[in-house]
Amino acid sequence: MTSLIAACALFFLIHSLISGTGLRGAIIGVIGEKPYRGLFAVASLGAIVWMAMSYNTVSETGSKYLWNLGNAGHGIAMLLVFLALLYVVIGVATPNPTAMQQEGLLAQEDPAKGIVRITRHPFLVGVTLWALAHLLANGDLGSLIFFGTFLLVSVIGMANIDAKRQKRDPEGWARFAAKTSRTPFLAIMQGRNTLKMGEIGWGKIVAGVVVYAVILYFHGWIFGVAVINR
Repeated sequence: MTSLIAACALFFLIHSLISGTGLRGAIIGVIGEKPYRGLFAVASLGAIVWMAMSYNTVSETGSKYLWNLGNAGHGIAMLLVFLALLYVVIGVATPNPTAMQQEGLLAQEDPAKGIVRITRHPFLVGVTLWALAHLLANGDLGSLIFFGTFLLVSVIGMANIDAKRQKRDPEGWARFAAKTSRTPFLAIMQGRNTLKMGEIGWGKIVAGVVVYAVILYFHGWIFGVAVINR
C-alpha cells in the first residue's frame, strides 16, 4: 500500500503541482518547452506504470472494503465507462483549443465545434467518468487511492488548463469560454451553444462504440478482471 500511495502522490505532483502551476513556466524557462514536454511525458508514463504495478500488488494481497454496491454499482459502472470512452475517443479526434499544442485554435472565430459544444474538456471528462465508474465497482481502499487519484487529477486538470489558456490569450479565451463549459451540456442548457450531432461525426461515435466493445470483451485478458461472462 505504501508503494501505491507514493506512486499516486508522484502522479498527482507531476500533473497538479508542476504542470498546473507557475513551476511549469519556470522549468520551461530553463530547459525549453520541447524538452519539458518530453520529460513530462516520460515522468507521467513512469508514474502510471508504477501506479499500475503497485495497484496490482495491492489487489492480489487484498485491501479493506469501504463499500459494496453489488450489481447496481456494476451496472452503473458499465454505463459510465461507455460514456467515458465516447468522450475520450471523440475528444481525441476533435480539434480543441484545450488540447496540447492546439492553443492556436483560440484565434478562430468559432473554435467550439463538435463534441467541444458539449464540453471543452471531452478527454478529461472521459477520464473522470472512467475513474468514477471504477470507484463505484471497486469499493476497496486500494481502488479508492488508485482511481481516486485519476479522478482528482482530471478534475483539477480542467481548471489548470483553463487558467493557462486564459493567461496565454485572454481575448480568445473569453470568446471561447463564453460558448463552452467544463460540465457536459451546461453551455447548451444555458443557451450559450447548440447541440449539432452531425458536426460531432457519426464515424467518431461508431469508433467509440467499437473501442468500448473491444475493451469490454477483452477486459479480463488485458486487465486480469473479466466484466462479462463469455
